[in-house]
Amino acid sequence: MKPFTDEDVEIYIQSKVEQRHYLVSKAVEEVQKIIQQLTAEISYKATRFQAISNSGIHNENIKVLAPSQFLITVPLRGLTGYRECQVRHWRYYTVHGAKLLSSVRDPEELHQWLEVEQFSKSLQQWHEKDVNIEGDLVPAKVLIVFRELVEKSIISCNLSSKVTVLESFSSVVRVAVETSESQVEVELVPAVEIPTCWPEKARWPRCLKHWPSQEKVQCIKSLGFDLLARSNYHWQLCFSRAEHILMEGLDEDGGCRMKCFRVMRQMKEDVWCAGNKPVITAYHLQTVLFWTCEKYPRTKDWRCFPEAFLRLVQKLHKCVSQHFLKHYFVKNTNLLKYANTSDLDLVASKLAVFLENPVFCLD
Repeated sequence: MKPFTDEDVEIYIQSKVEQRHYLVSKAVEEVQKIIQQLTAEISYKATRFQAISNSGIHNENIKVLAPSQFLITVPLRGLTGYRECQVRHWRYYTVHGAKLLSSVRDPEELHQWLEVEQFSKSLQQWHEKDVNIEGDLVPAKVLIVFRELVEKSIISCNLSSKVTVLESFSSVVRVAVETSESQVEVELVPAVEIPTCWPEKARWPRCLKHWPSQEKVQCIKSLGFDLLARSNYHWQLCFSRAEHILMEGLDEDGGCRMKCFRVMRQMKEDVWCAGNKPVITAYHLQTVLFWTCEKYPRTKDWRCFPEAFLRLVQKLHKCVSQHFLKHYFVKNTNLLKYANTSDLDLVASKLAVFLENPVFCLD
């Protein structure tokens, strides 16, 4: 069977990619409206939490990991003037405040401790025992408070028919949101927004790299980062504003990077890694795209769609086969470290089949 032609690509985009865009845009709009109402009620009950904005499909608070799997960050209020400093090394407490004989493990590369004293201004509520242990803001305690607010606000907003809090083995807060087309699972994540500085852990850009441009690098680093409450003790670094800027200006030179990304994402959802909770998400694909853009920075590398697309799929295949995908900004972090290896191997085998015979599935 012959490899795909330009006509095949256009048919695939019209029949699959554009249809996905319509359905996901509709789902984002509906979910955003419901979560905006929910978080406005939460903010009314507790000023530490801020309502998400209602700013359309490109809302920076919303990450579409898969068509039925979203991550939405809920900004925290009353923590400003962040500064990086040498925090104390050992902690000897459980998330419930009990004493431990041995210290809590150190954070991984993409995580950090967070002390309330790292902020020049902080609301008194952040010093209270419901979220603070020995001066640390503890994600698990923030999530306990947040979950209770979510449950109460669903009732007070009369959203019980549309939003259900899901059971979880960890402290993360997940809800199922009913839309007109399907059910979407949403992880609601309290986030400390830090727009004033760039973290030391993110040693980016790397030396002698030509993508992105120096102007864009300066713009990105001026936007700062976020800290997400997604684990018990440590806050996770997040670069959603930086990633948004990188994606926004991908093809200023007239290349086909975004076209490659959209087709790869569609193939991933249709063939390589389908399902409601895929082991490979759109975020992984975005990271593969960033690394490939950095390795191939020239305009001519992105003129021919078939070559550029297959190069991108080869990079994805290599990462999935090796169970190793570096975070784009914090390179010592493997985004596939905790992924199910059997699931990864299955995806790798499907990618290998495609690379041997690159045709698009139009069924």
